[in-house]
Amino acid sequence: MAASSNYSGPVMVQDMAPAPVGDLAAEPMGESAYDATKANNASAPRADADDEQWESVSLYEEILDEVEAFEYSTEGGDVCTLEEARAYKNRLHEVGTSQFILETITTGRITARKLCSAFGVRIPKFLDGLEDDSYYQLLGLAVNRELNKRRKLEQYNTLDDAVRLLQERKNIVVITGAGISTSLGIPDFRSKNTGFYSRLQEMGYSEPEQVFDITNFDEDPKTFYTLAGDILPDLKKWTPTHEFIRLLQDKDKLLTNYTQNIDNVESHAGIRSEKLIQCHGSWATATCRKCKYRIPGEEIFEDIRAHKPAECQRCVQEIATHKPGMKRKRSSNGHKKRRAPGGDDSDSDGAYDIPQPGIMKPDITFFGEALPADFFDRLKTQDKDKVDLVIVMGTSMKVAPVSEIPNFLPRDVPQIYISRDPIHHINFDINLLGDCDAVVAELARRAGWDLTHKMLPAGQIATVEKVEELEAAYSVKVQNSEQKAEATKEASLS
Repeated sequence: MAASSNYSGPVMVQDMAPAPVGDLAAEPMGESAYDATKANNASAPRADADDEQWESVSLYEEILDEVEAFEYSTEGGDVCTLEEARAYKNRLHEVGTSQFILETITTGRITARKLCSAFGVRIPKFLDGLEDDSYYQLLGLAVNRELNKRRKLEQYNTLDDAVRLLQERKNIVVITGAGISTSLGIPDFRSKNTGFYSRLQEMGYSEPEQVFDITNFDEDPKTFYTLAGDILPDLKKWTPTHEFIRLLQDKDKLLTNYTQNIDNVESHAGIRSEKLIQCHGSWATATCRKCKYRIPGEEIFEDIRAHKPAECQRCVQEIATHKPGMKRKRSSNGHKKRRAPGGDDSDSDGAYDIPQPGIMKPDITFFGEALPADFFDRLKTQDKDKVDLVIVMGTSMKVAPVSEIPNFLPRDVPQIYISRDPIHHINFDINLLGDCDAVVAELARRAGWDLTHKMLPAGQIATVEKVEELEAAYSVKVQNSEQKAEATKEASLS
């Protein structure tokens, strides 16, 4: 499948998701109608009905995504136990929406608010204390999402199951995000208080994504060049997690590493290009926005550190060898400037300025740009039919289309999740929670594999504990955290 124009930049529409099962929130459910319009405050002023419904759906989608803008309720009494949640989800898949709602909400067996918790929904504080029908639409959306999710495979649950899968499987798809690089000091983008976007907000950018908007770059590349120095990669270092992916490759088990990272660390760690899909592009190369001349990315690093937009040297040479012609003035990126109403083509408006060289842009996928075509081609034509294990590491899986991969691949293929914090919008079979470096080191140790890295102390052993409130989830922590911190510090200085 070729790159679709519907996918633009790191935030794309969902093209690969399974077909939706319908508008559950608006579907009537027996005597007590499942009325989506009641989910909003009944006393709120009545605006246009379509606009009001769209805004409420958007609000509840954000609640399901657990956006950080909301403060969530800490009241823990009215929630389903792990066993109850499992039973409710299984029953939903067995009987379908209408019968499920009839058996639960219509009969009064359980409140809508409590049933929301069975699907991992956290209630924001501003919804506390409302009538139960105020949670109907939120529940409807949660049910809809659950039916679209891949179901957990019940035969895989423990860390030892994960080890056995690593030993047995031969075509492993690895999906990675910023969490596998943070131990190098490379900031991720979205983490609260520490992510790159948070730092931009502190600097006064109300919408930090503007820095990575292709239109804004073409209009004024100085903003990007001023700020991008904070996310420049180190070309000589990689983490134990990168080394683990390399180990899978060396054991001829790695099918493909789909990375959302733009730091290109995977390449420097030795992941071969035919095994690597850089979903959002990378710093590996840079391209002139005017003549499309491409160069190695590190050739513009000095300009980025100097906060100076890098001019295309081929454009510079081309302009130097030709006498400036009678050309309309263009921006530095080669896009014709708009003439003001009533303007003319006289010299006074700069119509005959000397042409300007284009600006080099790193081949990171900006908002407004299409994803690399090989992402779609590889996923559909090769990996979908070959994959026998999926490992997701260091990502919250909130950015499409990468977030859709687990549901797009065959649902009988086991999936393992490795990250600091759990996620609820995807059903993984095994959840290993902790620093990615610590988790993969423990997996390798138990598998009898030699994972050697200067950031891993000799003889490191992790403490593994069951996370009781989550299904098939384990906390993995290094026993001697001071030893680990010292090793990380020494590695960063070397």
